[in-house]
Amino acid sequence: MPKAPLLSESEIADRLSGLPEWERRGETIVKRFTFADFAEALAFVNGIAGPAERMNHHPDVTIHWNEVTLTLWTHASGGLTHRDFDLARAIEDPNG
Repeated sequence: MPKAPLLSESEIADRLSGLPEWERRGETIVKRFTFADFAEALAFVNGIAGPAERMNHHPDVTIHWNEVTLTLWTHASGGLTHRDFDLARAIEDPNG
């Protein structure tokens, strides 16, 4: 798969404004999700596996009991591309 082009600072800011609670951390976007318990946290992670596989774009996932932190960036491109924001939107609205 060819490298996706990096987004400009203004493109990143614009796309990030449409993703509640996602934040920029350097060359990544990050969001922490909180659940009732570990089982719900794992169910969430399993639920995002489908979109990630279909898009061939996979988040870094950290699980700490009832919290899941997702970190997105396009490794092959070395920063943020449309692929990161497309996956973040798919995670936010898995039926959309």
